[in-house]
Amino acid sequence: METRPLGATGQESTVATFGAIALNWLEQEGANQMVEHVLDHGVNHFDVAPTYGDAELKLGPKLRQHREDIFLGCKTQERGYDGAAHKLERSLDRLGVDTIDLYQIHGLEYESELDEITGDDGALAAIREAKAEGKVDHLGLTSHGNPDLILDAIDRIDDLETLMFPLNPVVAGKDDDEYDYEAVLERASEENIGTLGIKAFAKGSWPPTSELPEEDRPYANWYEPVDTPEEIRDRFDFAASQGLSTVVTPGDPKLVSMVLDAASRYDGMDEATQRALIEQSRHDDSPVPEQLHH
Repeated sequence: METRPLGATGQESTVATFGAIALNWLEQEGANQMVEHVLDHGVNHFDVAPTYGDAELKLGPKLRQHREDIFLGCKTQERGYDGAAHKLERSLDRLGVDTIDLYQIHGLEYESELDEITGDDGALAAIREAKAEGKVDHLGLTSHGNPDLILDAIDRIDDLETLMFPLNPVVAGKDDDEYDYEAVLERASEENIGTLGIKAFAKGSWPPTSELPEEDRPYANWYEPVDTPEEIRDRFDFAASQGLSTVVTPGDPKLVSMVLDAASRYDGMDEATQRALIEQSRHDDSPVPEQLHH
């Protein structure tokens, strides 16, 4: 599988990153098989978070067995120093490792949060301390929120090494500033910041729970995904052609194999096909609605 430099981290990440939330829906044996399956496809970048149910615990055994082959991303939704320091220790403990390769401030949504994170008693201070102690190697940020806020974060966090944000044809086709992730990509490229694309396979929001209760949804994703091999390959090729370092696999284990297959066969997507995909989905609902912020 193709690899790309993850910004200035020194890591060469595969063009697909394994979104380990998928492990939460599997028993331990199934989780072990899934990790082996992902590694068999050559994927070397994994992403997990404490908010993904049991995913940290389920990832632990195979992560420890294959630690040298896995660049591990983890996250914190804590905004203050104490909370971030505590959650980091908890993740290290649950994963059973000494070091997290990439630790990301998760789900930035509001300017006020950015103020808190960057303050004297903020999460950043705890992460920088953990870096000095060798518990964390690299610092990242994830956001489903306003691209302007991400640009602001780049200005205010001078040691930021990666960004994770939504990118797909639906978002790319929206003209309003609140979906201008291209500006984020451009800035990240200028600053040599690694970029991880999420929601590449989002088709749109689920119908309201009054129409389709959560337990009746066919997939565990936050959004309704595309789910045929052709659509998945189109979506993967589109995302990987936008200049991202790597594209994160979707949250439902049933979709992972199709995405790995697409990633293994990736060889670019021409401009005309990209434009056609954008036109096709221009009027779809944004798959990054408020209720997706998690």
